[in-house]
Amino acid sequence: MPKKTPAAQQPVARVLPLLGVAHLDREFDYLIDESDSQAAQPGVRVRIRFNGRLVDAILLSRASDSDYAGSLRYIDRVISPYAVYTPTMSALIESLAARYGGVRSDIIRTAIPARHAKAEEADVDTPWEELGTAEHPDLSAWSGYQHGESFVDSVLSGHIARAAWQIAPGEDWAGALAALGTSVALQGGGVLMVVPDQRDLDCLEAAFRRHVSAKQITVLAHSTGPQARYRRYLSALTGQARIVIGTRSAAFAPVKDLKLAVVLNDGDDNLVDNLKPYAHSREVLSTRSAQEGCSLILAGHARTAEAQLLVESGWAHDLLPSDTALEKRRPNILAVGAYGINLARHMQGGTTAVSGPAFQATRAALDRGEPVLVQVPRKGYAPILACGHCASPARCRHCNGPLGLPSAGASRDESTDSAALPTCRWCGRVDAHYRCSECGSPRLRAIVLGSERTAEEMGRAFPNTRVIQSGGATILDEIPAGPALVIATPGAEPRIAEGGYYGAALLVETGALLGRQDLRATEDTLAKWAAAATLVAPARDGGAVIVAADEQLPLVGFLSRWDMVGAAAVELQARREVRFPPAVHMAAVDGADASLDAFLELAELPEHAELLGPVPLPPGVSLPGDYDHERGGEPQRLLIRTPLGPRSELGQALRRANSVRSARKDVLPLRITVDPINIG
Repeated sequence: MPKKTPAAQQPVARVLPLLGVAHLDREFDYLIDESDSQAAQPGVRVRIRFNGRLVDAILLSRASDSDYAGSLRYIDRVISPYAVYTPTMSALIESLAARYGGVRSDIIRTAIPARHAKAEEADVDTPWEELGTAEHPDLSAWSGYQHGESFVDSVLSGHIARAAWQIAPGEDWAGALAALGTSVALQGGGVLMVVPDQRDLDCLEAAFRRHVSAKQITVLAHSTGPQARYRRYLSALTGQARIVIGTRSAAFAPVKDLKLAVVLNDGDDNLVDNLKPYAHSREVLSTRSAQEGCSLILAGHARTAEAQLLVESGWAHDLLPSDTALEKRRPNILAVGAYGINLARHMQGGTTAVSGPAFQATRAALDRGEPVLVQVPRKGYAPILACGHCASPARCRHCNGPLGLPSAGASRDESTDSAALPTCRWCGRVDAHYRCSECGSPRLRAIVLGSERTAEEMGRAFPNTRVIQSGGATILDEIPAGPALVIATPGAEPRIAEGGYYGAALLVETGALLGRQDLRATEDTLAKWAAAATLVAPARDGGAVIVAADEQLPLVGFLSRWDMVGAAAVELQARREVRFPPAVHMAAVDGADASLDAFLELAELPEHAELLGPVPLPPGVSLPGDYDHERGGEPQRLLIRTPLGPRSELGQALRRANSVRSARKDVLPLRITVDPINIG
């Protein structure tokens, strides 16, 4: 091996090892060999020997000398000549690490794809304009919104415009975003749009292809392979990719001269990274908007309390449909009460009953040759059962778990086409001789019907009508127009081909959505209802949405008026009253009792910080890694909340405490989540 000599100029490299260890989230000094001097530029990935093993690191900067008194090691080699960690990316990562109390290397692993040598051989230097032809799109869709035209003018003129866009019912949201994004790109600006899932991504890509060529659209999705993902990342880094669309990790894409960022349905759980520190795409893009000076759109049919807070604070503004556009597009929305759509309430001898308005809307749509959407909150057959006499929850006699009826083919009597064997949803035991523990009755009723049972009952109520199911492992993106009953779970509602609409929609079993013990139950329910209602034809064309809920519920009123701003304002005020996010900053710290006590001793929390708990972890939540319950005891959750103020104050305090804890070699797992989407 040839002898290494320090580089003639700035031989000291300050690097950040990608270790994911809190107390090692800092710079270390290494020497640069003269042979690596040209390639070893700030932002490149390097290999270093750390604690006796080779690890990846980011070269942050170079210097002429070091403050370290001992002898320095040389970096092993430069992995790639591409400076993937730009100053803009560095500022973003540092801000998010402080915001979420996280480790920079954890965020970097999410933000920057793994290096792939073959990808670096691809052409990423051809200018965007030479990749295909682009047409100037029609921006008239934005004219149907209050101040929509002035908003578009601000974006195209390069001014910073931030808006919470309430999508009108029936609006082609993908077409409107693609038209605006293409216009920005044609003026030389960068565009970045993040959506929750693959269905929305496919829809957005198809809309862009009406204006630009396929090569002019860079797609970053979970399904993208490692080579293609890294190549597309490099194309954004070099400026070749001017239009970037993707799922949550695409929020970090290094789009040059970013002028417009968009996040769709920011209340969707899919936009929260499932790796620590659990960053939300909305927070990533709002941070980029502030740091890079780009316009931002928070788009959705409904609105989250977080988006409403940004509007009320003046950081963003409303972008609402005009009264004329809303009246023209909104379907007729009617509540018929919890039992207005009664599908086989009793499992033995039950009958299917559909109330007058629901029956009339369904029959009218089918007679017009239009499909009818039935939104069911749960998949399966009859997931939750109760006593048919006293309505007490049906429980397993072995483990006290809830009894339900399995999906088709598992415990069904095919000869009678009826559900037969109640099964525990916890332990899986079959209870063929159920007796209510309260009244002794053998009768069962379904508290909530699954999509399969609903399909059966709707088929009985409307015979000779085609029944289509979408949900679970089988999700249909699109169905042809024509009379049909479409049974779908939330988020799996298929679109109608050629821009068609459903003639009616029935929103059934609404109590399963509204009755969830969750901070965001009403917010999520309204979003799911709105997503279904927007697929229905306008009222002037006979379109109707029937909600099986009490018409006195405020949420029903907000939906019928399409007043998503009013609903978000009420939700935000309710959060203020109980002091929950986003009205306050809150962190959930999960761990063993001993770990939580030690952590609190280390944490220098902000003034007025309030501790809640500890309490047992919510059902279905576990600590990361292999946790020894006998050694650490039952895991607990501690909530820390502080008044609104500097948004990184709480995160920085937790980050410092976690660093000290890590240095002390505390081996028990601990999870820190700042402003979690679900508190428990």
